[in-house]
Amino acid sequence: MKKAILAKKLGMTQVFAQNGKMTGVTVLEAGPCTVVQKKTIENESYSAIQVGFSEIPARKIIKPLKGHFNKAGTAGFKVLREFKLETADSYQVGDVIRADIFKEGDFIDVSGVSKGKGFQGAIKRHKQSRGPMSHGSKYHRGLGSLSSATTPGKVKKGKKMPGHMGNKRVSVQNLEIIRVDSEKNIILVKGPVPGPKGTVLFVKNTVKG
Repeated sequence: MKKAILAKKLGMTQVFAQNGKMTGVTVLEAGPCTVVQKKTIENESYSAIQVGFSEIPARKIIKPLKGHFNKAGTAGFKVLREFKLETADSYQVGDVIRADIFKEGDFIDVSGVSKGKGFQGAIKRHKQSRGPMSHGSKYHRGLGSLSSATTPGKVKKGKKMPGHMGNKRVSVQNLEIIRVDSEKNIILVKGPVPGPKGTVLFVKNTVKG
């Protein structure tokens, strides 16, 4: 992992290229992220940096974290995350990572928690087909056959059934950056990303690049 940043999803909009082509984009508030702790091979047996995102007032920080931030000499942050970067040794505590680490045309991977949709049936959850809707049919949106008959005589593991939908960790790979506003720390990413507005996302350079 060469570069990464934490971002907040602000919503979606559309932008137009010079040739008039319209592109749907997701607006991300990328950083600024402050390096709170530096982990080294000598002390922690691996190299990484811990960064903070979304500054919060001191009255909202619990005592253990307050001591952690005081040791670093930084403000308090709502979100802490470790980055195992190839260039982790070049960072120092207090350094700030901003949106300008990425540029227009870069491809990124975005990870976050998807929208929770509660308990859903098999049709919505797994895109299964419904039964006949005509008069006389008594099977419209049911699950269908669960298993074989007497052999094996049980529901097989992994059967797609109704249940909790969404609210899971999801990664979307190889998204193109359409525009970067370094002054406002805004990144416009082509297409949708996981989660509702306000979701904190983990953005890094794509593994497919």
